[in-house]
Amino acid sequence: MSLKQSEDQSGEVSYESQSNRLMMKIRKFNPRKIFTWQLAKTLAMGQGLAVLICGTAISSQYLTTNYHVNTPMLQSLLNYALLCLTYVTMLLFRRGDGNIFQILKKRWWKYLLLGFVDVEANYTVVKAYQYTTLTSVQLLDCFVVPVLMILSWWVLKSRYTPVHYVAVCVCLLGVGTMVGADLLAGRDQGSSSNVLLGDGLVLLSATLYAVSNVCQEYTVKNLSRVEFLGMIGLFGTVISTVQMVILERSEVMNIRWSWEVGLLFSAFALCLYTLYSCMSIVVRLSSATSVNLSLLTADLFSLFSGLFLFQYNFSGLYLVSLVVILIGFIMYNAVPTPTAADPVCSSSSIEEEQCDDLAASQNEMTTQVIVLEITNQEREGDEKECHIDEETDDGWKDKRRKKKRGQSFGEENNDVFFCTKM
Repeated sequence: MSLKQSEDQSGEVSYESQSNRLMMKIRKFNPRKIFTWQLAKTLAMGQGLAVLICGTAISSQYLTTNYHVNTPMLQSLLNYALLCLTYVTMLLFRRGDGNIFQILKKRWWKYLLLGFVDVEANYTVVKAYQYTTLTSVQLLDCFVVPVLMILSWWVLKSRYTPVHYVAVCVCLLGVGTMVGADLLAGRDQGSSSNVLLGDGLVLLSATLYAVSNVCQEYTVKNLSRVEFLGMIGLFGTVISTVQMVILERSEVMNIRWSWEVGLLFSAFALCLYTLYSCMSIVVRLSSATSVNLSLLTADLFSLFSGLFLFQYNFSGLYLVSLVVILIGFIMYNAVPTPTAADPVCSSSSIEEEQCDDLAASQNEMTTQVIVLEITNQEREGDEKECHIDEETDDGWKDKRRKKKRGQSFGEENNDVFFCTKM
């Protein structure tokens, strides 16, 4: 009976301690620490990238539906050519290791593989629409987020807390709400000739995008943003040109050029060029996973634009989906993502109280060390002063002895004493 009572009492004490900790955390909660200017800036820049993706989707859809132009490689080639023209020119004027010739000499094969991955990621997702439905593309395209988290954990040594996993699940729930709204509105467009092939292409595209984004984050944070964009533009231009000649030569020759078609091509290229240029900035400020979570709202912006341009049917679930995705994005960015090289207190396994106790103990230790150093210095100073005082005392004693000797000598021989004094 006594053992059971002790166990019950220990359980009550642990429950009370947990509840007290929870109440302390609730009292210490400060919304200003979460809703910071940095979070607002990251959210605004992420949604700006989503608007740029919306611009590429609208211009591409206009080319397909109104002018029967289906040339994804030609459209990507224009983007890579703009990147090459801008950033390779900047690399040409750099000196030292940042010069383009030094970069190509050391890492040309790495950027060749990265350019191939990026080009094929753009191509496979466009190709998937020919075999599967829009709903499948929207759902399976979210596969890029878990792949990104795995690669970031492995390559970039990122460490995620439970809050990050919950935030990702909330964002994916918002995507599911958007897909449900599409089904209710009758927007399950696309072909279903070979659904298995189309779904495989979407998963392949998501994996390739994840690899490209992780490489981008590593490059812009450790090397140079201009270097990444210049090399992607250079090798992307070469690969896109070769692939376009092989796969889209007949489609490009059959294009009926007009000022409307040229304007749509220009709009697509400028939106994608701005997306690549600005995305590297946002990735450097946050992370590739955070950017891709914010890009989940791009389909919603395309839907809202399609309400006026393509007469889509509206559903209230679209707004619910937008709010849910933004809540998940805010949750993800409200908690910093530690790395394996961070100190122990940044890990999620140690609570705030333990970190505070550890910091307090460290402060006490440093204080004790400082006090010991001060006392040692004071002791050394006192010893020096004592030594100096002893020397001065000895000197005064010697002087007094000499004086006494002189006085006694003068008393005995007054004549000699005064003669020497004169």
